[in-house]
Amino acid sequence: MSHDTTHALHLETVAVHAGHAPDPTTGAVAEPLHLSTTFLRAPDGTYPSGYVYSRDRTPNRSALETALAALDGGADAAAFSSGQAAVAAVLQSLAPGDHVICPNAVYYGTKKLLAQVFAPWGLEYSIVDTTDLEAVRAAIRPRTTLVWVETPSNPTLAITDIAGCAAIAHAAGARLAVDNTWATALGQRSLALGADLVMYSTTKYYGGHSDTLSGALVTARADDLWERIRLVQSSVGSVAAPFDCWLVHRGIASLPCRLRQHTHNAEMVAAFLDSHARVEATHYPGLPAHPGHDVAARQMQLFGGMVSFQVQGSAADALAVAGRLRIFTQATSLGGVESLVEHRKSVEGPESPTPDNLLRLSVGLEHATDLVEDLRQALG
Repeated sequence: MSHDTTHALHLETVAVHAGHAPDPTTGAVAEPLHLSTTFLRAPDGTYPSGYVYSRDRTPNRSALETALAALDGGADAAAFSSGQAAVAAVLQSLAPGDHVICPNAVYYGTKKLLAQVFAPWGLEYSIVDTTDLEAVRAAIRPRTTLVWVETPSNPTLAITDIAGCAAIAHAAGARLAVDNTWATALGQRSLALGADLVMYSTTKYYGGHSDTLSGALVTARADDLWERIRLVQSSVGSVAAPFDCWLVHRGIASLPCRLRQHTHNAEMVAAFLDSHARVEATHYPGLPAHPGHDVAARQMQLFGGMVSFQVQGSAADALAVAGRLRIFTQATSLGGVESLVEHRKSVEGPESPTPDNLLRLSVGLEHATDLVEDLRQALG
């Protein structure tokens, strides 16, 4: 992407152009899909194209990684086969005996990786309320190498002060990683706030159409940890396939428009739920009464399309509401154009701290009035 460097491009322009260029062979404006696993050597055995084997590097993955790094203002990015593969690559890049701080309000799969995969391998971790900076500071140990935060969190939309956690981590010689999946780079500039790494499940808003599985990491610096992450990516082979890269890269072009509409709809839905007599609590950082609203307003450009709410009563009452919804589809995942509802406790299991009566909404791109009316009839 070439442009007049007298001013910084807006993210809407970056989203459309980063990693894109007309195909030099055909002149095609749309990005070609390159499915080849291997690439031609020159007579002297070198690789003039720069590509050797698809586990190491591919044209579609390179294009996507360029776009991801540009959106976050990072030094580099790496695309993985899933968001969990991206999380695992970070943890695999640490050493046995290293200590990780993890939020109590976090995607349950992250805790599962720490407890069931990396703790037996020798990684140590503490579960902390990262919305409390003093609790984060108190959890620091001599071998703390990574502070992991997720904001807004899944599924309760807890808000963590990224800049505050970055200052604590850096003072201890540790790095800060942010799971920015629910906000995206359009909604929250984590690297600019001091994060060292940003993680995305690009399955979600970046792909945006519920048809691709992939994940990504973006780094502020190409340092020694990043070199190890890149080593894990190629050696373990948990890389995003060419077609998944192509789908996510295509999705990024419309992300700014989509995220604004997701946010508008979510704000309408959250305001309705917050005023409904059958709703015990509504979790959305755009609501002034949300406990993390002030921090969110300071560090987020858009509050995003995710809303959770607790139905008056039990898990059965919440499931009954979900079952009466007609526009919202009961399904796992989020960030697609269609609105989804999920009873998270059923997915996470009986040990989960998620309230029994909580429903998580991924608010899609349908008309906001239709979504509100669907919730109104389901709540009764």
